[in-house]
Amino acid sequence: MEYITQNVARNLKRIRKNKEMSLDDVSKQTGISKSMLGQIERGVSVPTVETLGKLVSGLRVSFNSLISSEKNDIITVNKKDLAPSYISEDARYKAYEYFPYEEDRTFEVYMMDLEAHSGYLSEGHGDNTYEFLTVFTGTLTLKVDGKTYEIEAENSIRFPTNSSHEYINNGDVIVKFSVTFTWD
Repeated sequence: MEYITQNVARNLKRIRKNKEMSLDDVSKQTGISKSMLGQIERGVSVPTVETLGKLVSGLRVSFNSLISSEKNDIITVNKKDLAPSYISEDARYKAYEYFPYEEDRTFEVYMMDLEAHSGYLSEGHGDNTYEFLTVFTGTLTLKVDGKTYEIEAENSIRFPTNSSHEYINNGDVIVKFSVTFTWD
């Protein structure tokens, strides 16, 4: 969520300045207090869906123009700021979404942690989807289409994800790996 907060902060300030509006002007048009608007623009307050709706209506802009990032923006992501976007039932597999789906991009980037002596079965992701996987620590066993692959640290694999596939950690250390999903 941190990236959305940053995007809203940057976009609200840009939109306000482009419309040559003060915080008072925006407050009058949206019904949001001037102090809250200032906090949103500084990125210290996370706007609610209701607040975003008031901004969209009051400023007469699209929702996407408030939350999207510019293609040439530099975005940093720190794992310590991320909550897992997915945790398996046994909590031995965790996925962290670094770069989520955006309407104009055809990829997503995740970091995964797979505890020692555990595995995770992933369902297929649809036709024309691919996974680009890189292992950073440990050795990952990957089962795809009835074949087994051993991917050691600092090695990668690309495979279609139109069917289920399984990640297995047979080792004594956590396996950390990144996954980039792409689609046509």
